[in-house]
Amino acid sequence: MTERLYYDDASLCAFDARVLRVETTDARTSVWLDRTAFYPTSGGQPFDVGTIGGSTVIVVFDDDDGEVVHVISGAPPALGLTVRGNVAWGRRFDHMQQHTGQHLLSAVIEHLVGAHTVSFHLGSESSTIDLNRELSVEQLANVEATVNEAIWRNLPVTVRYASEEEARALPLRKESARTGTLRLVSIEGTDLSACGGTHVSGTGALGLVSIVSWERFKGGQRLEFLCGGRALRRFQQLRDTVASSIRLLSVLPADVPDAIGRLQSDLKAQGRALTATQTELAKHEGVAMAAEAIASPSGRYVARVVDGDALRVKALASAIVSQPGHIAVLVTRTNPALAVVARAADVTLRSDQIVATLVKRFNGKGGGKPDLAQCGGLLGEPDDVLTAAVEALTASPQ
Repeated sequence: MTERLYYDDASLCAFDARVLRVETTDARTSVWLDRTAFYPTSGGQPFDVGTIGGSTVIVVFDDDDGEVVHVISGAPPALGLTVRGNVAWGRRFDHMQQHTGQHLLSAVIEHLVGAHTVSFHLGSESSTIDLNRELSVEQLANVEATVNEAIWRNLPVTVRYASEEEARALPLRKESARTGTLRLVSIEGTDLSACGGTHVSGTGALGLVSIVSWERFKGGQRLEFLCGGRALRRFQQLRDTVASSIRLLSVLPADVPDAIGRLQSDLKAQGRALTATQTELAKHEGVAMAAEAIASPSGRYVARVVDGDALRVKALASAIVSQPGHIAVLVTRTNPALAVVARAADVTLRSDQIVATLVKRFNGKGGGKPDLAQCGGLLGEPDDVLTAAVEALTASPQ
């Protein structure tokens, strides 16, 4: 069985070990050692990376026999050779901060409000815990403050071992499903949990724990949190964002939300004014287009490839068919294309049938009513779509 050095010394990054087994399949080399400081993915905590000899460790996991497997990139070491292993400290310490922070956060939540942590995930950017019930904003603020007070007291974080029988008599935060000897991680006066992960030696090393977001999840609540270096980087990002915002808006930091609200209101007002102007312009354009309509058995039609979005195209079509006896067939100059077909009140042509023909031929989606229909996502050149629509409406009276 692999001797797991990180169990007793999470700060150990350099070690020597003997190569017990090497397998290479599909350009992937797996190495088994008699001892290792590399943590394999387990319990919500990702694996360590680093080097073994001159090769890069890219994945570490437990095999079915409970041995630690190191997947490497590079030349495989010789069987029986003693090699030097080096764990990447930055990633290891980050994981130590997040994992210990999770223990502390979960313990404080349980003590203060009686909510239990049902799962934990340590991601590359942030970590989450899932609770069995929802906490209010006020409760979350109290939890966050209490957690950071515990950090500032620099409570000792220690590791000890106990048998199953001994563990059952201890106040573990969560009952362990593991058998045999259990590794117990303790935060003085705050938490005692069975855990095989890597942890800091004192809560002061966490620096800060920040709850950054929360949402309802599976009948409970999911909290996203940041510890230590991650919390600092998020603060730096927010600081720089706020600094840029106050320079652009020429306001004090506390006035940024109101300034953004005013900008949004102004933008909406300008958008409404622009839409009204574009609609009015489209009416005039549509009437001008109607003057150049082509006679057909179904009525006088205007067939054009036009620029603009669906709102503008429909406004053009409406202006055209405001003239008695007129039909509008308009296609956007995009790929995929959007098509709008409309008819005047005195025309019997069914616009929805023309659109159905286009959808069938060009694999789009759409529909509508006899007097107005549209379709989008047409996979064809706009001119080809327009030609097909004209052929459909001129084939015979509708």
